[in-house]
Parts: sequence; structure tokens; C-alpha cells
Amino acid sequence: MLESIVISITNGLTNVIPAEVIIFVVSLMPILELRGGLIAASLLKVNWLYAFPICVIGNLLPLPFILLFIDKIFAVLKKTRLKKIVEHFEKKACAKSEPVAKHRKLGLFAFVAVPLPGTGGWTGALIASTLRIKLKHALPPIVLGVLTAGIIMSIISYVIPVLFL
Repeated sequence: MLESIVISITNGLTNVIPAEVIIFVVSLMPILELRGGLIAASLLKVNWLYAFPICVIGNLLPLPFILLFIDKIFAVLKKTRLKKIVEHFEKKACAKSEPVAKHRKLGLFAFVAVPLPGTGGWTGALIASTLRIKLKHALPPIVLGVLTAGIIMSIISYVIPVLFL
């Protein structure tokens, strides 16, 4: 599913904006994040050394804002028609937070670092916020997790396809 969304975005924007902007925007987006940005970079034939920092910056940029403001944003959104969507996200974060709650920083790192659907910087930041882990304690393991996931995804997106050509 992730790949099909990324393919649709890259196909729709390829002749409209530069590849670097596409991979940056994809990396900013929840669900797609760094993993989607690296897939987009691979599809757009952007050199890994150039794409990796763009994707990492794009993925990390919203995280401090999520950690600092998501509670306030959710409180406001709960007063609108989006209440059920917000509650859905909160329930998902709580359900995924149990292993993180037990191991705190290491759990947060592991959660973000393993590139599986539903994991990543956005969800890690939401879980940290749910667990009331402060920004200065949550950001380092999330950043390391994003970098680790990026390396794993780079191997999947760039190295493995080359091995099978």
C-alpha cells in the first residue's frame, strides 16, 4: 500500500516539481514519512547520498512540533467534527505504547527504528506525547530510530534492487 501511494504521488508530480521537493514532501507526510521518501527517491532515480539527508530532514522537521503541541491540537480538534478521528489516533497510539512504556527511551528507539507499517517518527512522537515523555528525552531516541530506519530502508530501496538486476 505504501509503495502504491508513493508511486501515485511521484507519477502525479514528476513533471511539476523537482524530484528533491517531491521526496522532501513525501518524507514530511504522516504514514509515508522517511520510508516513503526513500522509495520515492529510488523511483525518481535520485542518488542515495543526496536523497538520504533530504528524507531525514523532511521526516524530522515536524517531530518537535508534534511532541510540543499535539495535546493542544487534539484538544481543539475534539471540539469539532474530527473528534472520532482524533480519538482513533489516540487509541492506536495507546495500543502501540505498551512496549515503549516498559522500556521508555530504548522502546521508543526500537519502535521507530523497525520499518514496519504503523511505526515511524510521527507515531513515535505521538506515543512519546501520550506517555508524557519530554521533548529532550523523546527526541534523541526518535532521531536515532529515524536514522536507523532510513539505513534499513536504503538497503531495501537501493541495494537489494541492484543486487537482483
